[in-house]
Amino acid sequence: MFPARPDPCTAMAPARSRILAQIVLAVNALCLAPVAAAQDEPAQGQPAPAPADVAPSRAIDYDVRIDAPRQLRELLENNLDLMRWRGNPRLDREQLLRLVRAAPEQIKTLIATEGFYSPTVSADLDTSGTKPLALIDVVPGDPVTVGDVDIELRGFVPFDKGSAPIDAAALRNRWTLPVGARFRTADWEAAKRGLVRQIAQTRFPRAQLLESSATVDPDTHRALLKVVIDSGPDAHFGGLEIEGLKRYPPSVITNLNTIRPGDEYSEAALQALQGRLQDTGYFSGVEVSADMSSVIASQVQDLKENEAPTPQPPSPPAVLPVLVRVTENKRKNVALGLGYSTNTGARAQAEYDDLNVFGKRMKSNVLYEQKHQAAKAEFYLPTTTGGYNNSFGAGYDRLDANGQITRTTSVHAKRAWGSPLLEKTLTLEALTEQVTIDDMPTTRVKSVPLTFSITKRHLDSLVQPTRGYIVNAQVGGAVLPVLTDEKFLRVYTRALGYKPVGDAGTLIVRGEFGAVGSKDKNGVPSTFLFRAGGDQSVRGYGYQQLGVPVGSAITGGRYLLTGSAEYDYWFKPPWGAAVFYDVGNAGDNFHDLKPKVGYGVGARWRSPVGPINVDFAYGKAVHKVRLHFSLGFTF
Repeated sequence: MFPARPDPCTAMAPARSRILAQIVLAVNALCLAPVAAAQDEPAQGQPAPAPADVAPSRAIDYDVRIDAPRQLRELLENNLDLMRWRGNPRLDREQLLRLVRAAPEQIKTLIATEGFYSPTVSADLDTSGTKPLALIDVVPGDPVTVGDVDIELRGFVPFDKGSAPIDAAALRNRWTLPVGARFRTADWEAAKRGLVRQIAQTRFPRAQLLESSATVDPDTHRALLKVVIDSGPDAHFGGLEIEGLKRYPPSVITNLNTIRPGDEYSEAALQALQGRLQDTGYFSGVEVSADMSSVIASQVQDLKENEAPTPQPPSPPAVLPVLVRVTENKRKNVALGLGYSTNTGARAQAEYDDLNVFGKRMKSNVLYEQKHQAAKAEFYLPTTTGGYNNSFGAGYDRLDANGQITRTTSVHAKRAWGSPLLEKTLTLEALTEQVTIDDMPTTRVKSVPLTFSITKRHLDSLVQPTRGYIVNAQVGGAVLPVLTDEKFLRVYTRALGYKPVGDAGTLIVRGEFGAVGSKDKNGVPSTFLFRAGGDQSVRGYGYQQLGVPVGSAITGGRYLLTGSAEYDYWFKPPWGAAVFYDVGNAGDNFHDLKPKVGYGVGARWRSPVGPINVDFAYGKAVHKVRLHFSLGFTF
């Protein structure tokens, strides 16, 4: 058995030196140069230049054929000197012979990084053809597997008085190179880094790897691993220190800070605070970190007082101030945009954002689309210490869809809280609405609805999801006869799920249901009723084309039920293709929800800002093919 030491220059015993050299190079992947068998061989895998007084030999062209398992063949093709020096005008026949002779040792070094320590390798040069052919044959033999893992923890102190030290068994379970796994150099290094990283994320940010060794026995094909980790000092958070604030009060930061002095160090807590600050819009740059200067100074002093960095007895917990460095955004920002949607047509948009209007952030927006126009302004109060985001605003909205023109004027107040993974909002509105259908008299409705919404996200990515789900549920209505023409109660839910299928496929399923209860539908604002059809509903039909016919128009119904199944295949990421089947409808009664079917094919592109979808859908009820275009996933 031979130790695979991290230092490739460590002296070895003469016995079995050839195998030891392979083990050392394999474990550390530090020396992949070809073996120089003689003084005149190429230095570091390069052909030796011809002496100045001797005419150089004529350059030689040759081919290489490698007979090895595919994984190893690709490794050798990318790293073997015989491959790298093909076509080099400085390479002559003598130097080619030297590369062929050196190839077996280099091959053994290379494939040892993949866990093969007892290969059979041969290299020969066939000159019988018009072009020399280097023949490489590799039989890797049995791979070395992990036989045992010894994780030694030093310096760790109990979490609380009388409690057990850190859970070594839990750390071992999270070790990524377990017993029985093939011993690869890359996996070995990644496992060590990952273990230290896991420990450093909570309570012990200065944890470090003191020692590691891999003892490989080529005869039994087993590797015995040992890792020694020192915890460093136990760390707790201190007070909050802020840098970079000029125009805005400290409360925009302190109200979002849930880290209290004395809390145990947690990298996740720092990241969460940074994310909350970035979401405020007040800052163009945010950096949240723990001040390690005192801990580092203490460790440097310990090294000066001791000849070797041996672990010391546990010291008192280190107190790490929380540093928040911010770069303030410009107070006023203007943004202009153009776009197109198959739902509402060409779009022009202007946004104005002022971060300090009477001490509040104001966001305003003017949108003009062929079928939809809107203008709104909203004022945001600083986040409270309880994590609530309060806002109020007003807006005007005009929608021309399927023969119905709806004009809505509203004022509202909103409270939002939670996180992007579990988001909650409570909205109180006071609105007036005018609806015009054909030549019928315009109807006017006023209402004061209160709506609670909750959204649960469990996705592998919020921008490019491929696995997980997202669910939204809403309940609300106008239940008091205050500035309200008709009392009503409304419930709505929508769910979207992603599931990988094979190596390159994704199954996407979607469903939604809505219902409105009231004595008289005519007094309910149309924005609280339901219509279906369009890019994010039933494809193959126009935007809000499915609903209750009134004259030549399609109006909203009391009930909504839709569903969709889609399969995306990523044949050449980020490019993909899709097939889908959508079904659904909206109506005033359950028996009116006769399903309308749409199905078709589409193209997909995972752009940096989210997935771009182009679909060709056939609406079975209308016997038409419709183009749908969308960016990202709407929820």
